[in-house]
Amino acid sequence: MKIVVCVKQVPDTSGKVAVKPDGTLDRASMLTIINPDDVNAVEAALALKDEYGCKTVVVTMGPPPAEKMLRTIMAMGIDEGILISGREFGGSDTYATSQIIAAGLVHLGIDDDDIIICGRQAIDGDTAQVGPQIAEKLGIPQISYAGDIKKDGNTITVKRMLEDGYMMIQMKTPCLITCVKELNQPRYMSTYGIFEAYQKPLTVYDYNTLKDEPLIDPETIGLQGSPTNILVSFTPPLKGAGTILEGADMNTCKTLAKILDDKHIIR
Repeated sequence: MKIVVCVKQVPDTSGKVAVKPDGTLDRASMLTIINPDDVNAVEAALALKDEYGCKTVVVTMGPPPAEKMLRTIMAMGIDEGILISGREFGGSDTYATSQIIAAGLVHLGIDDDDIIICGRQAIDGDTAQVGPQIAEKLGIPQISYAGDIKKDGNTITVKRMLEDGYMMIQMKTPCLITCVKELNQPRYMSTYGIFEAYQKPLTVYDYNTLKDEPLIDPETIGLQGSPTNILVSFTPPLKGAGTILEGADMNTCKTLAKILDDKHIIR
């Protein structure tokens, strides 16, 4: 049994966000961080490792500098890293990205008792599509928005979080789970973990490594193979300071009602 965690290196949106003329992000000119939801996925994998002693692997698709992110995650306790990187993969949308990552997982080998864990969504796109698309392309069951994960043999029980409650769902392995931040509290790296991370194996899958996998087709990967195109990218205007009404008397209530009526929020 092994746990595979799919993570993404994303732009640090607290700084300057640069966009290329073709509408794609200029990632090379921006500071990057580990996608926040993916850190919870890493912790979920480590919790299963602590309980069952299974092997853990972290996988990402990105440029060569993403190796530093993988080393950071291995310093948390993940056993092995895989970087899927190649110019042929650049500019991929969610459809093409999931196709490439799925091919990488096939190349790695997914056994009957394996679990793939992803974060709910990435902060640079907020689509929440890549995880479910990977599962579809691998032909395995999936549960998204996991707030709790339990394992009993090859049966996985997940508490799936909804806006107004939750669902308890069971599925068989191999399977894919996307998790929400409420699932856990990620652990920190240890001093020994940082040292050990640079002794752990990190493998690069380039285009030549994956080109013979059935899911890899030059027509459906990269910018050319992405059916989604960005029409325009812009920074939204800053919101105003807003209006604060003080007091709990009838006049304040009437003033609030008039403001809401004027804005056609209530009628």
